[in-house]
Amino acid sequence: MATGSETHRSDDIPSSSAISNLQSEMKDLSETAQQLLTDKLLLENEITQVKKRASRLEDEIRNLRTPPMIIGHLQDLTEDGAIVRSSNGTVFLVSVNPRIDKSLLIPGSRVALNQDTLSVIEVMSDSWDPLVVTSEIIEKPSVTYDDIGGLEDQILEIREAVELSFTNPGDFEKFSIDPPKGVLLTGPPGTGKTLLAKAVANSTNAVFLGLVASELAQKYIGEGGRLVREIFDLARKKAPAIVFIDELDAIGSKRLDGSTSGDREVQRTLMQLLSELDGFEPLEDVKIIAATNRPELLDAALLRPGRFDRIVEIPLPDEEGRLSILNVHTKKTPISSKISLEDIASKTEGFNGAEIKSLVVEAGVSAISKGRDKISKADFDNSLDKLSKNKEKGKIDNSSGLYD
Repeated sequence: MATGSETHRSDDIPSSSAISNLQSEMKDLSETAQQLLTDKLLLENEITQVKKRASRLEDEIRNLRTPPMIIGHLQDLTEDGAIVRSSNGTVFLVSVNPRIDKSLLIPGSRVALNQDTLSVIEVMSDSWDPLVVTSEIIEKPSVTYDDIGGLEDQILEIREAVELSFTNPGDFEKFSIDPPKGVLLTGPPGTGKTLLAKAVANSTNAVFLGLVASELAQKYIGEGGRLVREIFDLARKKAPAIVFIDELDAIGSKRLDGSTSGDREVQRTLMQLLSELDGFEPLEDVKIIAATNRPELLDAALLRPGRFDRIVEIPLPDEEGRLSILNVHTKKTPISSKISLEDIASKTEGFNGAEIKSLVVEAGVSAISKGRDKISKADFDNSLDKLSKNKEKGKIDNSSGLYD
């Protein structure tokens, strides 16, 4: 009996292999529990990040649902508020957000207005119309007088009218005369009017602000005049500056009695330009250079002294001028010694400066495509033939009034 009892007790004791299996299972369970705990922490962290993102998205949605604000201009301040002009030209007396710094409330500044109450919500300081900002603004143009050929007399005229007032302001005071305010460049397209304006800005270290006059012809009442004001305000801030307006006839044409509402808006823009040229606020170190190939269309008020004090005509270049332009565009271009630029100049009668430049470019493209290291006479001949045919085709097409 004793032996049987001892045998029964020995059967109740787990074997070493069973203990080992239990320890292995406990280890696996422990690792699983640790992994689950880690996964839990990661999920909690992700939930926190998702909540933050959801909060940001809710804020964005709330902002997107906020009614838009109206852009206006501050005209004056009163004891009770401010007088503002909305974007449609209507003037209102409104309240002002008390949190706005009073020093920012300057007449003429752009402000954001509440859509319902038109109260001034914030001041948009140092802001300009996108057209003004995206106009061609060059701190210092790279074009110099050496890059312009055949316009020696015109360069002298524009330097006297613009450059002298920048470089020798004391001499004008000495003679008790006001320096010229503006120069009008007239002549066919492609004769170098824009290049000449940039060269003047370069020689005087003036900022160049260039735009096309048609961009000032706006749809809504007062918008064109506002753009003109902003352009000249920007020019005054960046002075010394040169404002270059190309195709001036787009807004400067003669005023007529019978006109449409669109014509009247263009005339308002013209009157604002006249005011900037010869108004109460002096231009000082701001000069205006305008260009047109239709001077006969311009209003007489633009052409009187005190606005455009000098009119410089830039005609198509003569043979000597064409040779000068060819020398400018080929001075850094490898060309064959067999090429006679004098001969080419004699064959390009009626070409403007842009077409002569195109002649050199076409010849260069021909040489590159044929693997040459220099422009040959054949390249120039082919280029001249191609451009001459294009010019002749343009004359034939224009005979039907296509380009009038």
